[in-house]
Amino acid sequence: VSFRGYDVAFYPLKNPGCYKLLWKYVDRVHTISDDLYSLALKLGLSADVEKQKITPAINVENFINNGTTKEIGDTINIATVGRLHWKKGIDYMLDALAILHKTGIDFRYTIIGEGDMDRYTFAAHQLGISEKVYFVGKKNHPEVAQILKETDLYLQCSVQEGFCNAVLEAQAAGLLCIVSNAEGLPENVLHEKTGWVVPKRNASAIANAIQHILVLDTKQKNSIRLEASQRVQREFNVPQQIDKFIEFYK
Repeated sequence: VSFRGYDVAFYPLKNPGCYKLLWKYVDRVHTISDDLYSLALKLGLSADVEKQKITPAINVENFINNGTTKEIGDTINIATVGRLHWKKGIDYMLDALAILHKTGIDFRYTIIGEGDMDRYTFAAHQLGISEKVYFVGKKNHPEVAQILKETDLYLQCSVQEGFCNAVLEAQAAGLLCIVSNAEGLPENVLHEKTGWVVPKRNASAIANAIQHILVLDTKQKNSIRLEASQRVQREFNVPQQIDKFIEFYK
């Protein structure tokens, strides 16, 4: 059995006891994060069942660029990749940016993904930041990579998130990343080492994290960028993931 975010964190809330029969027949489990495995144990999985964590991985060469040394200009370029769905926490990220807007900080926020466009377009309008928020829809990998090259900060402050490949891609591209503490995200981004982790559903914490980043000197920012990019290349590459799955199925 392979555990993913929705399967363990959300589906059982609507279907209590849904895995009771499954647990009787499981010989080995694969999880993409320690947090999801802990949730499975709470749902009744026996700790005696053999398990292995194999995280998601990306083709890092598609996202590596020279962004590890770039300066943030007067207008901060911010991006998020993810479908327009409540679990992605877009409401809280928009609220955070509205806080920054009131302090006079200028930004351009690009959201890549499809979904409930009306909800978030209207939210940006009510918050008074419509002219700074760009909904660009679904993009292919080369298009996403190009947008990330022009981005300074990456936000993924989800309410629920198993791990998130998009955050790996952003780190590989040398972006300064802020994520929430939802499920696997704190394993994806190491707080104050490869990015910043903030509490879920907390717009003020997101805004504070952005303001904190802006006052860091160039050396500090570039150190975080470089460590994040190198860690993704080192630990979240596809060849390594393939080797781990081959070993898992042996």
